[in-house]
Amino acid sequence: MVETWGTDEHRIGLKPILRKVWAPHGQRPHAPVWHRYEWLYLVGFIHPPSGRVAWYLVPAISLEIFGAVLAAFAEEQGVGAHKVILLTLDGAGWHASANLSVPDGIIIELQPPYSPEVQPAEHLWPLCDEAVANECFATIEDLEARLADRCCVLADQPDVLRSATNFHWWPSS
Repeated sequence: MVETWGTDEHRIGLKPILRKVWAPHGQRPHAPVWHRYEWLYLVGFIHPPSGRVAWYLVPAISLEIFGAVLAAFAEEQGVGAHKVILLTLDGAGWHASANLSVPDGIIIELQPPYSPEVQPAEHLWPLCDEAVANECFATIEDLEARLADRCCVLADQPDVLRSATNFHWWPSS
């Protein structure tokens, strides 16, 4: 069996994500901000035809960390002799490196340069950001807890994920 998945990383941190909001006529909306530059990364794997998703929150991203995330993903999905995953990635340095440790049963396919719109995983980030937009978090741990809760909610909504990521040209397997 072969499944087609997409993956990407999303840097998110204590610098607030600001979005437009409605406010009563004549009043200005209130969105507290406290700019700080501490980050974490949300790595998302999506199987667009089914809406299945796998999330990993990591404190940084590098060749070693991404290799460990790939290994955890392969184990979680049961990749092996009877199941192969074709995984699309962008051309980030840790994706295209010859030194990347790719588990058996995962085949890496790099997408064309400068084409984030063809990566289904890119369309996960607005859904994740909804839970943290226009909010200020005291610590990175508070942000991580909110994101973890949001990822659990989204994992239980495959129809929402499928509608955002299952492009008409994406393989049905």
